[in-house]
Amino acid sequence: MTDGYLWFEGLPFPVLGFSYEVLKEACGQFVIKDEDTVLVTYPKSGTHWMIEILCLIHSHGDTKWIRSVPPWERSPWIETDVGYKPLNEREGPRLMSSHLPFHLFPKSLFTSKAK
Repeated sequence: MTDGYLWFEGLPFPVLGFSYEVLKEACGQFVIKDEDTVLVTYPKSGTHWMIEILCLIHSHGDTKWIRSVPPWERSPWIETDVGYKPLNEREGPRLMSSHLPFHLFPKSLFTSKAK
């Protein structure tokens, strides 16, 4: 760690909320299932708006779930310390979010039928 960032595969990640171990597991071992929906966006590009839209689609427009569960629990981040473990333990269909670049994304995405 230098200059307040955690460097992983040549990319800086904030120290808070990220760890080398979780990033390594998320990129190398995380299994994306056929029934999963994966939101992959650039930072600061409307990610939270997209999470809300996907959650509304997922809940068939019913806002009870959206109003009662925070977005980071509805669509956890694959690469974060607080998102990785709950996603691994959750049964499908799962919603998940990520800012990981294409070359670091879990390889299982490319062999699954996930959306």
